[in-house]
Amino acid sequence: MRNLRITCCAILTVCVLATLTACAGSGAHTRSELPPRHSIAELKDEPFAVVHDPWESFNRHMYKFDYYFDKYLFLPAVRGYEFVTPVFLQDRISNFYNNIAEVRNFTNSAFQLKGKDSVKTLGRFVTNSTIGLGGLFDPASKLGLERNYQDFGKTLGYWGVDSGPYLVLPIFGPSSVRDTGGLLVDSGITYGIYTLVDPFRGADNEFAVTAGIETLNAVDTRHQQSFRYYESGFPFEYYLVRFIYHEKREIESGKAGKDQSGPQ
Repeated sequence: MRNLRITCCAILTVCVLATLTACAGSGAHTRSELPPRHSIAELKDEPFAVVHDPWESFNRHMYKFDYYFDKYLFLPAVRGYEFVTPVFLQDRISNFYNNIAEVRNFTNSAFQLKGKDSVKTLGRFVTNSTIGLGGLFDPASKLGLERNYQDFGKTLGYWGVDSGPYLVLPIFGPSSVRDTGGLLVDSGITYGIYTLVDPFRGADNEFAVTAGIETLNAVDTRHQQSFRYYESGFPFEYYLVRFIYHEKREIESGKAGKDQSGPQ
C-alpha cells in the first residue's frame, strides 16, 4: 500500500510539473495527429513482420496512449526540468541514479553467474559511491570500469526463457511477457532493498521525500532517453520499433540466432 501511494504521488507530481511547463513546451512539438495506420500485409516479406505479436490491437492502442502521455505529460515535465536545472546539476543527478541502478546490474550479473562482470559492477558501485561522492561523479569509467547494463529480463533470456509475445506497457513502452516479468522482479528487489535500508525511516516528511525522489528518478530517466514517438520518419514506426526492441533484447540475452520468435 505504501508503494502504491508513493507511485500515485509521483505520477501526480509529474502531472503538476507538466501543467506548469505546458506553455513553454507546447511549441516544441506542434504535430497533433498521428500518422495513418498501416497493415502488416503491406510488409509481409519484411523481417520485422515475424515478431510474435498476438495482441497487436491492444499494443497499438497502448503505443498511442504512450505517445499522448509522453507528448502532453512526460516531455513537458522533462523540458521544464531541463529549463530550470543547470546542465552540471543534471549530470550529477543522472550519475546518482545510475549509480543506484548498479545494484540491479550487480544482482543480475550474479544471477547469470558472471563472476567477472559482478566484480566489475561491484567495483564501479564502491568507487563511485566513495571517490565519486555518493555517485554524483563517475570516476569508475575513467578507471576502465565501464557500466554493464543488466536486468532480470536479460537474466531470464540468458537461462533460455523465450521472450514470449510482444507487449507494449503503459508509460514503460515496448516490452515482452518475459521482460515484463523481469521488470516486476527487479522492482521487487529494489523495493525490498530500499525498505531494508530506508534512510528516511521515522522522518516526519518521509512520504513526501520518497515521492519526490521517485518522481525525480522518473523525470531523469526520460531525460536520458533520446527516443521520441513518431519522430523516426518511418511510415511503419510501430513495426520498426517492435522489431528493433525484439532483436536488441535477443542479442543482449545471447539468444539471437538461436530461434525465430514467430508464432509457435
